[in-house]
Amino acid sequence: MVKKTDTFVYSFVRGSVLLIILFTASSGLKAQDSISGSTIVKTDSVQRDVVDIMKELFGIHPSDKTGNMKPGDKPVFSFLPAVGYTLQTKLAAIFSSNVAFFTSKKSNTPISIINASAYYTQNKQFAVPVQVSVWNRKETFNLLSDIRYMKYPQSTYGLGSNSSLENEDPLDYQYLRFYQYLLRKISGNFSAGIGYNLDHYWQLSEEGLAGGGQSDFAKYGTGSTATSSGYSVHFLFDDRKNPINDKNGMFVLVSYRNNVTWMGSNTNWQSITTDLRKFISLDKSAKNILALWLYNWIIVDGKPPYLDLPSTGWDRFTNTGRGFIQGRFRGKNMLYAESEYRFNLTKNGLFGAVFFLNAESFSDATTLRLQKIQPASGFGLRIKLNKKSDTNIAVDYGFGTQGMRGLFVNIGEVF
Repeated sequence: MVKKTDTFVYSFVRGSVLLIILFTASSGLKAQDSISGSTIVKTDSVQRDVVDIMKELFGIHPSDKTGNMKPGDKPVFSFLPAVGYTLQTKLAAIFSSNVAFFTSKKSNTPISIINASAYYTQNKQFAVPVQVSVWNRKETFNLLSDIRYMKYPQSTYGLGSNSSLENEDPLDYQYLRFYQYLLRKISGNFSAGIGYNLDHYWQLSEEGLAGGGQSDFAKYGTGSTATSSGYSVHFLFDDRKNPINDKNGMFVLVSYRNNVTWMGSNTNWQSITTDLRKFISLDKSAKNILALWLYNWIIVDGKPPYLDLPSTGWDRFTNTGRGFIQGRFRGKNMLYAESEYRFNLTKNGLFGAVFFLNAESFSDATTLRLQKIQPASGFGLRIKLNKKSDTNIAVDYGFGTQGMRGLFVNIGEVF
């Protein structure tokens, strides 16, 4: 069962294990810093990162081969063992690898990358995710893939944002995801494309409510297997310079997904997601940033499997709802908003901090009306992992409602 509180000291000690290992292996992460393929913001000579500190303290001299990658170079491979922590997983042993490469020798060619990892957690969860972003030689098409296998015990708390932690219902299942998209540049910062989406669950079971009674999971009518399969259409506007750590610009992604029985789906159902992000520099040096995020996930028609309903922390990068455990709220419609103030703590950029505030609201599966708004807030520390790509280690502590709180660790900004 999930505890309502998690002490800061204990959580920070566990989460900091990841930071210690990443400090010593940070040179291996450089290949994945440019996954977006966009222009990387250059920093001046006074900027500092973890690699600089390790060189001084321990005489470590990591190779600059990956950080200095340019079109025409051979592919660069990286491997990284690590330990992490989240509310959902508790302690996690992680092995990550990637290969970064260019498909053209042109000077402005976007970088292509393939990431693969495997992790096992204290909660007996096992997952193997693979993400792909590959550009063609003419830089007109971008092939994107998200493939995952997960053995994933996870609790659900009922439908709607009025649900209580007392209604925790532990689930267990195996999960296969296969998402494949092809986007084409239309004009300037606009792109559009199509894709295929498959979500398949099997050996799905519930433990049931501790106090007895029928859970929302049982009422919804999900069996031991479930499949959603269909095509999707995507429209993208992106004028950001560095998606790894945005200083200015806007990102807008609208996706329509149509799941149909003739493609193997259990039922016909459709959804629309809108992902809008705006970044505002509050000074000329871009040391103070206001970041805004609006994420809407709507089931337009039909009845998805229970685990395919919009849910906290199940967005594309599993980052919505800092302050709540993944899967805390679930419903047919989701409205989510977040703001974050980012600022430097040191002039050399090695340390920074953030304050964040978010709010989410869900409908249940019957009325479709949005229920109670559930807010969360918190603060975080930023440690510069790679100054060339402006990649940070993000350590956040969030506070949700009903006493829920915990530590969240990411490589790169949350959004």
